[in-house]
Amino acid sequence: MSELRFIVDENVGKLAKWLRMMGFDSLFFNGEDDSQMVRQAMAEDRILLTRDTGIMKRRVVTSGRLKAVLMESEEPEQQMRQLVSAIDVKSQSNPFTICLECNMALIDRKPEEVKDRVPPYVHKTQTQYMECPECHRIYWRGTHWKAMLNKLHRIVGG
Repeated sequence: MSELRFIVDENVGKLAKWLRMMGFDSLFFNGEDDSQMVRQAMAEDRILLTRDTGIMKRRVVTSGRLKAVLMESEEPEQQMRQLVSAIDVKSQSNPFTICLECNMALIDRKPEEVKDRVPPYVHKTQTQYMECPECHRIYWRGTHWKAMLNKLHRIVGG
């Protein structure tokens, strides 16, 4: 897991999944209280990502105590490109090490440990598996993984 940690507000919520895909601890904040989100970002040393210009005007942001990035685009792919320019996310990424749903670090699993939890064809063709300790979702490096990796490379550069 990378040392960069993010909190993403509901205006850029899809970005959380992209950041998780790259291996970044990324919380999706869907509460209505921006002050609570700012407090959580400060307490957990997270970079706040938003499209809300009001948050960017807060003293805690303008003074530099809280790092925040105002996302210019509504499109997650453009937002990722902006982050590559604004923050060194590319060199610190560790793709596919975080659960896309739960934001938990994935754990390596042996093929025999997941045999009854993956399709038979997958078990015959794959040797590396990872599991989320929270939701127990199983991940492997199949065609879907390759397609996501190619998309990441296309967006942030490889």
